[in-house]
Amino acid sequence: MTEGVTTATGAAQLRTPLWSRTWVRIAGGFAVPIIIIAAWQYVTTTGIVPPYRLPAPWSVVEAGSELIQRGELWLNIAISVQRVFIGFAVGSAIALAFAAIVGLSRAGAVLLAPTLVALRAVPSLAWVPLLILWLQVGEESKVTLIAIGAFFPVYTTVADALRHVNPQLVEAGRTFGLRGWSLFRTVQLPAVVPSVVSGLRLALAQAWLFLVAAELLGASMGLGWMLNDSQQTGRVDRILLAIVLLALLGTITNAILVLFERAVLKRWM
Repeated sequence: MTEGVTTATGAAQLRTPLWSRTWVRIAGGFAVPIIIIAAWQYVTTTGIVPPYRLPAPWSVVEAGSELIQRGELWLNIAISVQRVFIGFAVGSAIALAFAAIVGLSRAGAVLLAPTLVALRAVPSLAWVPLLILWLQVGEESKVTLIAIGAFFPVYTTVADALRHVNPQLVEAGRTFGLRGWSLFRTVQLPAVVPSVVSGLRLALAQAWLFLVAAELLGASMGLGWMLNDSQQTGRVDRILLAIVLLALLGTITNAILVLFERAVLKRWM
């Protein structure tokens, strides 16, 4: 009996493609960063690139340790994370409302879609002077800019998905007497759940991108501010530290959304 189970397990592993195996995916995810760090260490140790242009990896670690000892690093991280999450939540919530209006209503699509498409083409930095004039230099202007960045991925993805829900499913729901909210909750929402989650993941990535622009709005703390301040003082090690931290935080928050995606898809699909 045991030999049969072992044989079946081995056969299942053989049928699983190499790049789909868990250990391969984990090892593969670390492969490129390790290669980059090794190449980075090599070019700095051999002097191919001078230290004032590219400090060694350990110099970046020492810069982080110095900021931790001074109590500044965790504060910068916490402030940036707070701004991203608030802006992401506000922008995504508003985007879902507009996506429902445009995706479910022809009048909404005619009236709102062209304007939103035009606003989407505006670069992030173009909003900075206007937000300073309207909201002054404070948390409101920073969070608003991040919310703008989070808005469009969710709006575009969900509105397009709602417009392309299978008409036969909608008609089937109506034959059972479903109208309005009940039709949306029972038929249309489950059909677009994967698109909603995909839009949220894109929005979160966009929120981190807009964070740097947001923290140019007179910020005195945060990872974006640390990038700008380090550039002005010539601290390349801190610039690299901020970039690495932004990459790590983006990866961690994306992983959280992946877990959320699995739970939601398990519930609705």
